[in-house]
Amino acid sequence: MKNITKIQLGHNGPFVSKLGLGCMRMSSIWGGSAPEEKESIATIHEALDSGINFLNTGDFYGAGHNEMLVGKAIKGRRDDAFISVKFGAIFHNGRPIGMDLRPIAIKNFINYSLTRLGIETIDLYQPSRMDNSVPVEDIIGTVADLVKEGKVRYIGVSEITAGQLRNANGTHPISALEIGYSLADRQIESELLPTAKELGIGIVAFANTAEGLLTGEMKAPLPAKDYRNHFSRFQGENLINNLEKVEVLKQLASNKGFTPTQIAIAWVKEQGDHTMSLVSMSRRSRLPENIAAMNIIFTPEEMSILNTTFTIGAISGSTYLQR
Repeated sequence: MKNITKIQLGHNGPFVSKLGLGCMRMSSIWGGSAPEEKESIATIHEALDSGINFLNTGDFYGAGHNEMLVGKAIKGRRDDAFISVKFGAIFHNGRPIGMDLRPIAIKNFINYSLTRLGIETIDLYQPSRMDNSVPVEDIIGTVADLVKEGKVRYIGVSEITAGQLRNANGTHPISALEIGYSLADRQIESELLPTAKELGIGIVAFANTAEGLLTGEMKAPLPAKDYRNHFSRFQGENLINNLEKVEVLKQLASNKGFTPTQIAIAWVKEQGDHTMSLVSMSRRSRLPENIAAMNIIFTPEEMSILNTTFTIGAISGSTYLQR
């Protein structure tokens, strides 16, 4: 049963589901154990059955494991899936050690991705971020060559500045900007988001719950081994102050009969007709809740409460999303 609204990514981009499925958590990426493959594949199948066609992966997720898993899941269902792949990040022993955005490397990456996915064309191909070691024009120009070869349909970018976005779009039309965006991370509204809208570029918004801050389940202090302790927003007084703001979100969610997570996702999907909520899932049990979030409607008063409580800079401290 198709339950998900389709949107166009940007003014001239592809039509995709307004809720995207992030597949990263289906693989071991930070050194932890991967979920059961059978359940992950079943989650992708159920997502496709529900009308979620946007599947987001990266060639470095699980050292290629994620692409192979997605490839298994879409076998025989290629026409149902829109495949988005990020490239460029280099890992060693499960830890990021840099970027490789040289044209020669990109031409190597694409062929490994196509083979692992078992497809002939990647729908959306994008550098995972820019590191200034290679000019944006050379990176996008190389991917544009892959478009001409039929290996890529649309070009996206991720973790980029407004200036870099203009340069990228000037080299070849950019269809999508994948970026962290949530009630707690609204920095892109100052310059990057207006630039994307001006250029007709769609927004693929990940980290809708800001690393779990907006789920309503976090308590201070975090367990000693929690990776989020490395980020200042989850430390000491910062976390205490931030969780006080989350109480407003929890109350609004309770009044509407939804979870804080659903409200956080719904706020993102309300940020524009060309904005997608990209949510990581590895279990089928998560799908109904996240799909239901796409049908939440806010009153002007409710939206005002959220926007006033979570203004730009209202959340103390930073994460890797704020650089």
